[in-house]
Amino acid sequence: MTTLEFKPKLLSTLKNYNRKQFTTDLLAGIIVGIVALPLAIAFGIASGVTPEKGIITAIVAGLIVSVLGGSKVQIGGPTGAFIIIIYGIIQQYGFEGLTIATLMAGFFLIMFGLLHLGTIIKYIPYPIVVGFTSGIALTIFTTQIKDLLGMTMSSVPSDFVEKWIAYFSAFPTIDVWSAAVGIGSVIVIAIWPKVSRKTALGKLPGSLIAIILMTIAALLLKQYAGVATIETIGDRFSISSQLPGAQVPELTWDVVKMLVSPALTIAILGAIESLLSATVADGVIGDRHNSNTELIAQGVANLASPIFGGIPATGAIARTMTNINNGGRTPVAGIVHAAVLLLIFLFLMPLAQYIPMACLAGVLVIVSYNMSGWRSFVSIMKNPKSDVIVLWVTFLLTVVFDLTVAIEVGLICACLLFMRRMAETTDVKVISDEINPEEESSDFQLGNLEHLTIPEGVEVYEINGPYFFGAGNKFEEIMGALRHQRSKPRVRIIRMRKVPFIDSTGIHNLTNLCLMSQQEGIQVVLSGVNPKVQAVLHRAGFDAMLGQDNICSHINVALERAGQLLLENDYR
Repeated sequence: MTTLEFKPKLLSTLKNYNRKQFTTDLLAGIIVGIVALPLAIAFGIASGVTPEKGIITAIVAGLIVSVLGGSKVQIGGPTGAFIIIIYGIIQQYGFEGLTIATLMAGFFLIMFGLLHLGTIIKYIPYPIVVGFTSGIALTIFTTQIKDLLGMTMSSVPSDFVEKWIAYFSAFPTIDVWSAAVGIGSVIVIAIWPKVSRKTALGKLPGSLIAIILMTIAALLLKQYAGVATIETIGDRFSISSQLPGAQVPELTWDVVKMLVSPALTIAILGAIESLLSATVADGVIGDRHNSNTELIAQGVANLASPIFGGIPATGAIARTMTNINNGGRTPVAGIVHAAVLLLIFLFLMPLAQYIPMACLAGVLVIVSYNMSGWRSFVSIMKNPKSDVIVLWVTFLLTVVFDLTVAIEVGLICACLLFMRRMAETTDVKVISDEINPEEESSDFQLGNLEHLTIPEGVEVYEINGPYFFGAGNKFEEIMGALRHQRSKPRVRIIRMRKVPFIDSTGIHNLTNLCLMSQQEGIQVVLSGVNPKVQAVLHRAGFDAMLGQDNICSHINVALERAGQLLLENDYR
């Protein structure tokens, strides 16, 4: 029975906590809170909800992930990866559907942690991660073109290709002032790290600087130049700084069944992104996170966030790295980050109405570029063709269809390719004349070190690798081919010393081989079966079918048994 693995890092880090570390965590938390502000607003709007919902998500999820999480430095909140999923769910099921799907995703994440699936999720193939991350990045970039250039469009198609066709049709409606603000924001964010490197403002994020500069510029243009075409958040949303009350949506079985697929997508993506972020952080700070505790914390965060009007959340790599780079080394920094966002929400939220939409679009253009991982994409193109196929399939499905389809198909492709590679690692060889002990030292510890001659009338086959369905079929094919090339033996020894496990298909194939051999008058002897495999064969009834004497511990005993069987046949 598996034990509950829930050990929040906050408890262990507070044992030796001191004032010096608190001062460092406090500074890191304040900076991360400032960094998270424009991103939370931008992610909220891009996801199809109001800006305050993005901040509420960062507050609630950020606090819970830091208090309950399995990483010392993980920062939780809304991320760019969820934008396309959230927007699609809202379009199809409404905001209430998103709320229910997020609650279900929280439940799934908790189950992932309780079932100790954290380690498994971390091993999702890298080409899948890069494929859908790059696909999300391109999709986010595509969704921001209208606001970036201030286009006048009655509606924006959801389909990727149709969206670009609509953009080209609306090209004459570009607003010069909005485009200047959007492109100017991109330039400011891009050059800010180089400009501010040696100044006191160096720790402030370029996205915040761009928002401040472009908001002031938009206000001045409106006040003194009569420019009224630059759309702001206040033109599209009514801003509220009031904390929402807790609300639990009505759940019905029909709604739950309908939302299982998007909920699983949210859960899987949240698990992948949070554990990837925690793993990257471990490499920087020299620590080791508890993946199952982290999944449980992410699950609780995604249960709490929608109850207070928020959206899905996960570990955010960019904010986590900002936390580390500014000295954060305990979950206290993440708690401070949530407190800073709460204070900004309560006292400064009304000012957000003056932020230009084009500026937020510029922020998301930079986010999409950083997400794209184009260097990783290019490097994978040099890998084996199977990796390239998985990469492109996942990428194109993410862009053309949606992330749910991309993850499902990508995982299926990866599983099929994994099974193929596993089958390729298992090989079957025929030993015809003699066995060299110098190459077989592990089997000769109990015997002499002389060459073992294979008697006439005996065939020896060796299986190297796991004996599962792919290898079982390969073994049957090799046996079938050899039947036409060799005279029929009287004893067939199958060496299984290098078979770590056997599955039901392998058992089925091995059973068929033994029965067919017996029908042909050939006795089968198994050699070198390890205890685990032998236990599986015992449960499958091999002892009764072959006889216990024909399941041998190593090749010496198997050859002696083969000699006895030959003598017995000669006397008959």
